[in-house]
Amino acid sequence: MNTWLLNLAWRSAWNRRFTLALTVLSIALATIMLLGMERLRHELRGQFTAAVSGTDLIVGTRGGQLPLLLYTLFHTGSPTGTLKMSSVLDIARQPGVAWAVPIAKGDSHQGYPVIGTTQDYFQHVRYGLRQVLEFASGSPWQSVFDVVLGADVARDLGYAAGTTLTLAHGDGQLNVIKHDDKPFRVSGVLVRTGTPVDRTLLISLQAMDALHTGWLAGTPMPGRLNGPGTVTETPRPGNTTNPPDSLDPASTGNATTRPEQRLPANATVNAALIGLERRAAVFSLQRFINGYKNEPLMAILPGVALDELWGLITPVEKTLRIMAWLVAGVSLAGLVSVLLASMNERRRELAILRSIGVRPSGILAVVSLESLCVALAGMLLGSGTLAAGIAFGGSWLQARTGLHLTLSPPTLAEGTLLAALLGVSLLASLLPAWRAYRATLADGLSPTV
Repeated sequence: MNTWLLNLAWRSAWNRRFTLALTVLSIALATIMLLGMERLRHELRGQFTAAVSGTDLIVGTRGGQLPLLLYTLFHTGSPTGTLKMSSVLDIARQPGVAWAVPIAKGDSHQGYPVIGTTQDYFQHVRYGLRQVLEFASGSPWQSVFDVVLGADVARDLGYAAGTTLTLAHGDGQLNVIKHDDKPFRVSGVLVRTGTPVDRTLLISLQAMDALHTGWLAGTPMPGRLNGPGTVTETPRPGNTTNPPDSLDPASTGNATTRPEQRLPANATVNAALIGLERRAAVFSLQRFINGYKNEPLMAILPGVALDELWGLITPVEKTLRIMAWLVAGVSLAGLVSVLLASMNERRRELAILRSIGVRPSGILAVVSLESLCVALAGMLLGSGTLAAGIAFGGSWLQARTGLHLTLSPPTLAEGTLLAALLGVSLLASLLPAWRAYRATLADGLSPTV
């Protein structure tokens, strides 16, 4: 196609730039919706999958496997019950068990969940491609009232190693009573993982037990308050008046000891993460736990529970995708309407092109190219806007929703969506292009035009 013909098509489009600009914006909006939904789905699945890396079984009280998965690994929702520590110790003694990490919940700090666990958590819990948790600064707990922060907690609240803070009883924002009498010192901050670990505060099980000494059914016992939000500590049978300043050596995670020897025997927990020496033993251990006689327990495979979660989410994903394609369809219908409306204005222009020797196929190519360029401009604008939104608004979105979006090259699925949108745009351009093709020289030069 001659360069002068393309230049003429560009000038013709420029004369209608305001109308075409609205069409470009509508196509950009459809592109943002399509790519944004796909990026959200991809990142969400990736973060969920990364959070269960390296964990073979999750043990909790009997109930639904999704609630157990969500409150144990994703810290969403509330535990449905507690486990006896003796049961966790018994499971840890079973052949083939490499490690057992207990989990206790119940407290929070400015909306972020507090997790009670052991130092084995930092050695055995994995994320991504079985990556080990690392410290950006500081170290694990050195004393009972030490706390380790996830990367997002430290960033959002401006905390660092050595900062002093107080915890509150209750999940989320519903923390009525604060543990003001037992301040914690930040001993370390973890490297960002892109998982829910980033939004948690980790303390020892001994600290969790010490926080609630003298409490009953989630509240301080009568006469225990020594002022607003504070509790006077009193000894329990067999315990000293104040909690020890150092942790029990048995809970510090000596790799040469059996897993049950590294677990405190007198803690209350809500669940336990189990790692096996060989994956082949997972089903036999699951049967043992599900049939455990001392208390009703259940063991779930994280991958199977995730598949159930995706099954629940898939209809929502399909609905959102249909809505995005409807927006794209409306945008392309607008493009066709604009081009068809412009055909009446351009009949004389097209007739002149025919009179100077331009073939009908050339006119068809010009009109098709014009609509294709409008669609391509909208797709580029939408893609660029989405990328800029992720780059500059990703931290804001993560701080408010916990969803971490990364700026990365388009995935295969995103490339397929863009190609499909471009193909549909080309098909939508055929109607006005065909009308231009069928325009005759006599019709274009008619005095009635």
